[in-house]
Amino acid sequence: MSTTSPRATAPASAAPKNAVDRFFKISERGSTIGTEIRGGLVTFFTMSYIIVLNPLILGTVQDGSGNFLGGGSEPNIPMIAATTALVAGVMSILMGVVANFPLALAAGLGLNAVVAYSIASLPDMTWADAMGIVVLEGLIILVLVLTGFREAVFRAVPMELKTAISVGIGLFIAFIGLFDAGFVRIPFSQATPVELGIGGSLGSWPLLVFVVGLFLAIILMARKVHGAILIAIATSTVLAIVVEAVGNLGERSADNPDGWSLAVPAVPDSVVAAPDFSLLGQFSLFGSIEKIGVVAVILLVFSVMIADFFDTMGTMVAVGGEAGLLDKEGNPPRTRQILVVDSIAAAAGGAASVSSNTSYVESAAGVGDGARTGLASVTTGVAFLLATFLAPLVGMVPFEAATPALVVVGFLMVMQVSGIDWKNFEVAVPAFLTIVLMPFSYSITVGIGAGVISFVVLKLALGKVRKVHPLMWVAAALFVVYFLIGPIKSWLGV
Repeated sequence: MSTTSPRATAPASAAPKNAVDRFFKISERGSTIGTEIRGGLVTFFTMSYIIVLNPLILGTVQDGSGNFLGGGSEPNIPMIAATTALVAGVMSILMGVVANFPLALAAGLGLNAVVAYSIASLPDMTWADAMGIVVLEGLIILVLVLTGFREAVFRAVPMELKTAISVGIGLFIAFIGLFDAGFVRIPFSQATPVELGIGGSLGSWPLLVFVVGLFLAIILMARKVHGAILIAIATSTVLAIVVEAVGNLGERSADNPDGWSLAVPAVPDSVVAAPDFSLLGQFSLFGSIEKIGVVAVILLVFSVMIADFFDTMGTMVAVGGEAGLLDKEGNPPRTRQILVVDSIAAAAGGAASVSSNTSYVESAAGVGDGARTGLASVTTGVAFLLATFLAPLVGMVPFEAATPALVVVGFLMVMQVSGIDWKNFEVAVPAFLTIVLMPFSYSITVGIGAGVISFVVLKLALGKVRKVHPLMWVAAALFVVYFLIGPIKSWLGV
């Protein structure tokens, strides 16, 4: 069975045209340089929100000593934004050059919240201590990659679960797109977890921009227009700027539910701003041990490591499947190199004080627009580096203009669900839990963990222990510890 969608199958390869083509195997994978550059830009625009969100999460929390990130008594959002873009740019370029895979990296959402609210804010902890824990986690994962353990665990996962991971991530990123755009949101009454628009209605101009962008992307893709997703993002952004200029809607808030999310679209006063990279190197590798003890540090490193370890596994399967790059076992090319770069990115994010950097599932948006090689990642990386200077320009794209791409790509990834044998309970139940728990728990790691544990439990209950790869037992045991990390901390008094 193949985990690729019908749309993702690459055309027959052609002879390389130049050195760039040969290095990235662009023609061999049925793509063109123009397509790769366009796909890389699509990926950038769908994940550029991290330049805004990472500073808001890390920069507005005081550490255990009462200081904000960077050592000041006031938040320094521009400094964190510039460094966030810098590390994302360098690591995305490294992924493209070393692994030749269309996968971009940036500070991990969720992981940054753990660092801010569960580590840095502990009594007596400093931001440098917290980032030291992130560096330790990255170095440990790098060792696991270099010894072959991380890759071996990835290859031990059954094909059906890998397919389910791709489908689950498709639903997950579609939900992210719908929620970030405000198409579905938490109701004020909280009578239900989410509802359609505002009080069950789509009566706001930003939501109209989202709907226009979504239908534009769908129509252009159905008509096989090259660059459909990028055209939709650019057109929606222009429409958003016009709407804001006329309606003066402002930023979305509890008092202004009809406003824009992430950024208020407007032509910036200036395009260029000088970046501040003072955060680089502000970490203390072992300072946290003196503050909270060895046991507590080990548990914190383990918590962050498990999320990093399995999130990337799911992401590269999903992106590789959409690109038509997986082999018959569901493994992407140059798996070792992908995992090495991802591990280095985790440590690099900590060393730069912007939290662990990891592979972004939004890369599937670029793949959905045709990207098949590492040149797309290089393009995304260059765009991030330019964003360190062009923050005002990047900051004018609202969620409502960028997130239709996630919904469309989510649909393409869910098409792979036909590759699962739904009549076989032994694989269908783990696949189902993997798929539904990713969006329902808002976590790729939780979905993978539920699938792995249920797969092992079912095989054990049916007396088919020998059909379970030994590393699947190891993975299941690690996930059990991960899910019980709260009670374990309480039991140890941490």
